[in-house]
Amino acid sequence: MDEGLFYDTLREGLWIAVLISTPILAVALVAGLTVGLFQALTSIQEMTLTFVPKLVAIIVVFWASMGFMTDTLVDYFDTTIIPIIAGG
Repeated sequence: MDEGLFYDTLREGLWIAVLISTPILAVALVAGLTVGLFQALTSIQEMTLTFVPKLVAIIVVFWASMGFMTDTLVDYFDTTIIPIIAGG
């Protein structure tokens, strides 16, 4: 395996990781900002109030996007990783 193929495969794998993690991270950010704003407006400083809504939102988005994540990873392995292993 030459360096160009290695770096191209690594770059594509990192891009897939970013693409897959974006929905969950975006929802965690929005949920965190919403809960933080709610806490600032009401002066409620309960620790579980920050944790539970974010956890629920992350679980819901993860469940909703599992098909997309699986299809993306399987496609990456089928088109990139397996041909490299079989050819090398």
